[in-house]
Amino acid sequence: MNPKDALIQSFSTQLSQVDLGSFAAHLLLAAVLAYLLGRIYVRFGTALSNRDLFARNFVMLTTTTMLIITVVKSSLALSLGLVGALSIIRFRAAIKEPEELSYLFLAIALGLGLGAKQTLTTLAAFGLMAGIIVAKHWVSRRGGRPNLYVTISSESPREATLSRMQEVLRRHSAAAALKRFDETPGSVEASFLASFDGLGNIQACTEELRGLGSGMKISYLEEKGIDA
Repeated sequence: MNPKDALIQSFSTQLSQVDLGSFAAHLLLAAVLAYLLGRIYVRFGTALSNRDLFARNFVMLTTTTMLIITVVKSSLALSLGLVGALSIIRFRAAIKEPEELSYLFLAIALGLGLGAKQTLTTLAAFGLMAGIIVAKHWVSRRGGRPNLYVTISSESPREATLSRMQEVLRRHSAAAALKRFDETPGSVEASFLASFDGLGNIQACTEELRGLGSGMKISYLEEKGIDA
């Protein structure tokens, strides 16, 4: 075969037939791994958003990625066409925390690996990453990580400034780290990861925060429990 014929054949849209049995098995495996990834994210993730709702997207994302890779991997022309098609797609969902993006990439990677039939490599990588996530979680807990998510919102952004919120939290908590901050002309909302030694510190912190401005709303979400 001369180079010209080889080039024409490489761009041919003729696809080899996919083994339906193998495809179905890999698709089922992709769904199972994506479901397990979702459970890991819900159990060990630290994002402030609804992790259970976000994790429901993993199965669809992983299986769709696998389907795309399975279809286009045997045709260079389709692969190039896929690049052009994806260039006009934009994600409109706001990804506010890097952790969410990391899990999305991992879900896509599972679909890519299984779509390319790199089954053992994909399984080994998933098992290793899952082990790292779990180990990191338990090491963080033993290291005295902050134990409460504190969300503070106010209708007085000029009075309840971010610096004043941080000052109050630092006076009453052992540690406080800013996780999210949103501000509009008529409201302000901030989320912190804080560590409190007891319920008395929480009560004192709440009372001082309410004095920062009108319409103050404060919520505490348990991360690993409080010593009463």
